[in-house]
Amino acid sequence: MDRRWRTIGVLAGGLFAVNVVARLIIRFGFDGDDAAADRVSLVMFVVIGLALAVVAFRWARRRPLAEWAGDIAVVVVAALALTVLVGPLVVGHNPFAGGAGTFFAQIWLYLLATGLGTMIGYLVATALGLDHRSQQLKRYAEVKAAKPRRVVRR
Repeated sequence: MDRRWRTIGVLAGGLFAVNVVARLIIRFGFDGDDAAADRVSLVMFVVIGLALAVVAFRWARRRPLAEWAGDIAVVVVAALALTVLVGPLVVGHNPFAGGAGTFFAQIWLYLLATGLGTMIGYLVATALGLDHRSQQLKRYAEVKAAKPRRVVRR
């Protein structure tokens, strides 16, 4: 159990670190350029989505969906809270400075990126037949095919 929470914490911290790096790049590299800041933010969301796609792909191979989906949800909620509330403070801004529209837009974009990344990772694993359930069904079919057919006497 301790290892499970450590993994969740490290993953949430990694997603938050990606956000902090993007905010620092925007702050020091493109402070007045909104178009460049939007591109950096887009790259940040793509990196976060790809990271969760890789995690979902790896976890889908080892554990059933019901086990790891809750872990991903906790990771996303923790990283989202850190990103929206603590991230702006790291670069010296107020989390609510842009208004309610900007605040909630960050939340929706983050949920969209993480949701798409997780779904893509899981769907790729399922399409390739590498997810936990597909492997169980494959093993079941092999066991049933390996047993000799029983002769029925009448």
